[in-house]
Amino acid sequence: MSDTPGMFPAAVFTIWWVGLILTLAMFVPLAVYYLNRTWMAARSIQLLAADALTAAAGIAGNTANIVALDTTIEVATQILGTAGSVAGKLDTVANVLEQRAG
Repeated sequence: MSDTPGMFPAAVFTIWWVGLILTLAMFVPLAVYYLNRTWMAARSIQLLAADALTAAAGIAGNTANIVALDTTIEVATQILGTAGSVAGKLDTVANVLEQRAG
């Protein structure tokens, strides 16, 4: 600063510098703290998402055979119908043979 009188008194500059120092001493560590908490939360979410992805892959693998089971049920239903028809015909044949033998 120079010896010539300025536009502002020295008290204004003193208050200005005190305000800047307080701001730096208070808000910069607070910002660092909140940024660290945000980073830790994001990291935790990333790890949990990786676990969820592994679980989802296991579920997808375990449910992949459901379509094959549905197909098996359809075929079994057809076989059951055919078996009922064959049982009826065999019953008729057994009755005819019983009548001829008896």
